[in-house]
Amino acid sequence: MRLTRGRHRFARFGVIATAMVAAAGYSAVPQDAVAGTPGMVLGHVPMADAPMSATVVIPKDAQDKGYATKVVTISQGGTLNVVNLDSQEHTVTSDAVGAKGNPLFDKWVEPGHTETINQASRLAAGTYTFHCTFHPGSMTGTLVVEGGSGGGVHPVAPHFTLPLRLPPVLTGSKLHIPIKRTAVRIFPTGPKTTMWAFGGSYPGPTIERPAGHDTKITFANQLPRSSGAVTVHFHGDHHKWQDDGQPDRFLIRHGHRRTYDLPLTDHGKPETEATEFYHDHRMNLTARNNWHGLQGFFLVHSKREQALRLPSGEYDVPLMFTDRKFTSNNQLTNPFKGRTRSMKGMTGPSAPPGDGTVGNRILVDGEFAPHLDVAQHRYRLRLLNTSDFTSYDFALSDGRPFIQIGAGSGLLPHPTVRQDILLGPAERADVIVDFSGELHKKVVLESVPRTNPPPSGVGSPTASLMQFRVTHTASDHTKIPSSLAAPPPIHAPAKVSFTWTFALAGTASTGTYWTINGKPFNPHRVEVEVPLGATRTWALTNNAPITHYIHLHEEQWHTISRDGKRPPPEERGLVDVWRLDPGETVVVAAKFTDYTGVFMLHCHMLDHEDDGMMAQFAVVKPHSHELPPGYHPAQIATTAHGARMGAMSMTSPRSLPRLRLTGWRRGLDRFGNALALELAALGFLFGLRRYWRTV
Repeated sequence: MRLTRGRHRFARFGVIATAMVAAAGYSAVPQDAVAGTPGMVLGHVPMADAPMSATVVIPKDAQDKGYATKVVTISQGGTLNVVNLDSQEHTVTSDAVGAKGNPLFDKWVEPGHTETINQASRLAAGTYTFHCTFHPGSMTGTLVVEGGSGGGVHPVAPHFTLPLRLPPVLTGSKLHIPIKRTAVRIFPTGPKTTMWAFGGSYPGPTIERPAGHDTKITFANQLPRSSGAVTVHFHGDHHKWQDDGQPDRFLIRHGHRRTYDLPLTDHGKPETEATEFYHDHRMNLTARNNWHGLQGFFLVHSKREQALRLPSGEYDVPLMFTDRKFTSNNQLTNPFKGRTRSMKGMTGPSAPPGDGTVGNRILVDGEFAPHLDVAQHRYRLRLLNTSDFTSYDFALSDGRPFIQIGAGSGLLPHPTVRQDILLGPAERADVIVDFSGELHKKVVLESVPRTNPPPSGVGSPTASLMQFRVTHTASDHTKIPSSLAAPPPIHAPAKVSFTWTFALAGTASTGTYWTINGKPFNPHRVEVEVPLGATRTWALTNNAPITHYIHLHEEQWHTISRDGKRPPPEERGLVDVWRLDPGETVVVAAKFTDYTGVFMLHCHMLDHEDDGMMAQFAVVKPHSHELPPGYHPAQIATTAHGARMGAMSMTSPRSLPRLRLTGWRRGLDRFGNALALELAALGFLFGLRRYWRTV
């Protein structure tokens, strides 16, 4: 049969269209790395010897999948590249460090970019583990460097050169603390580092006060005018709402000062002993201001604590851990330059959930890799993580355990033995370490990888943090009691009266943002009101694709349950920050005493707070719904059945953004797409064949 010119063109169009449909169908099938072949992806031709060059591949959804190339091999002097196929920024960072404490290689890669890791070509032959600083739990890999004559850059163990520098201690009832730029010795050599500091030191002065004694602290903002206003939050304390470090009111503007009044009482009684801290809490700028140095310890002591004969004085050591990144001239980098915060949605590699601020140097009390000379004695170590984003899993190099005696807001009912302790931002652990029988030994406090993190759960880096040198003997009259201090009793209602849900909203094209109960932060909105004197039970549920650390302000919070079970021993005291891995729920309770006003809850991964994951509750007079001027209650919707349903309802799954699918679901979707396209192509061919037969 001879086709006319028009039908011939139509047939050619049909063949081309069929080919395009078939190609689209095959492209819907995922092209994953070859299973069981480390460091090799489709299209790579293996060589008999170690390849000169190799590429680390960061796949889509790398936070869940990890690196596509778990092991890469180059010959000494070869080239190591990295390709980021994900929508978030990631890093390839060596666990091992060089002579100055820098990672042997550390490459940050934006989405869609290909980079060369130049430091890798200078490495000596050997095996080097690496991780992503944003996702150290799920993204780990190994670089093998083969061949060579023995030269090249080798890993160097930390020298722990600087002696630990404890911040100055303030104990008075009326304190005056300037906030100013100052030069701080962070590294043993090179220039000092310019930071923003409370009282001219980093960390700021450690404030130590007896519970029940009123304390007034005046801060004066002497920072450059361009730094803007600041506000100070006393984390873990109970006080008036005007003294809570409100993010957008009661600010300390440039050249001004403000006095905070802290009675250190709760319901007419002295507060419990606690390891608290103070830090800046400015809306949209909390991560930036803390990164620059606005942090310090606040320790509250009690009479019952003194009666327990715990280590005290020189044997009670507060340790603040935080990560930062520095220039070659020892100055802080500015990861916030050019970054625009918006609680209504952000786009680009720093948009949620990729909005973490991380560093590659971990500081202890403001120094890099310090050492502390200790005696053969028990020591009380107050571990505090003030990083913007990073978690640490603390352990001791000789395998000795920690005896944990307290959490952030008070002592535990009983001591608990822990081999390692995972702490996220703003979490604290009060521990005892016994150096008896260790004369002339050196023990390193380390961060180790988190054991068995859940899918998408937070991980922790591998790092040597500081060294204890047991240099002398001393008489030890301290003890570890079998019972410590039970938290104040609470009659928590069995019924949960309010549920707070934490999630991610928006789209990559319109912008993503963090939410609490489906909404980003609005400084004028109050989600729930609680009558003064009432006791409430609340639930905290993480519906987000990553871990969050949730902080509740103001009250003495009790943990009732974790995922329906009794909380672990370390959460049976008073707690104000809870780690919520994806899908977890924690039930908490508190009695709302002394003060009316508006208070906050938020994620203490500070970028998450700045990008929308913050909300407010109000304590009001009984039988009143009056809020302070400038605030309004959350809107209350009405269901079809006439029931009132407001922010306390769980966010409907239908309203949650479609963020990530599990592997089997994603595979099923792709298979369905491919099958549909193939069937369409076959249908088109059969139709075309019938058409040809009729002409």
